[in-house]
Amino acid sequence: MQQNSCFLILSLSILLLPLTFSDARKDALAGGWTPIKDIKDPHVMEIAKFAVDEYNKQSKVSLKLDEVVKGETQVVSGINYKLNLKAKDGSAVNTYEAVVWEKPWLHFRNLTSFTLVMD
Repeated sequence: MQQNSCFLILSLSILLLPLTFSDARKDALAGGWTPIKDIKDPHVMEIAKFAVDEYNKQSKVSLKLDEVVKGETQVVSGINYKLNLKAKDGSAVNTYEAVVWEKPWLHFRNLTSFTLVMD
């Protein structure tokens, strides 16, 4: 009888374990985008500066990073950063959306896209 009770408790625990952690996973669904809470974080600013510098190299322009307006991350084979940022082109300030793919353990970054956002 005691052996059956232990088996029942173990079986129920295994079945209910995923439900216990389901609330914790709602904010970070696999492949989903999660808002960046601190857009002034030094690493976020580093990613934004990389995006602008890389765009400047590829497009032969000279944008200057002004600020990060908002951002999101996505866990992939590494991390995608989708940042809305303001950059100066001479005296004009425009908003851009930049996507940077980073694999920090390989010291790898790639500018996936950099597009002008129409307000």
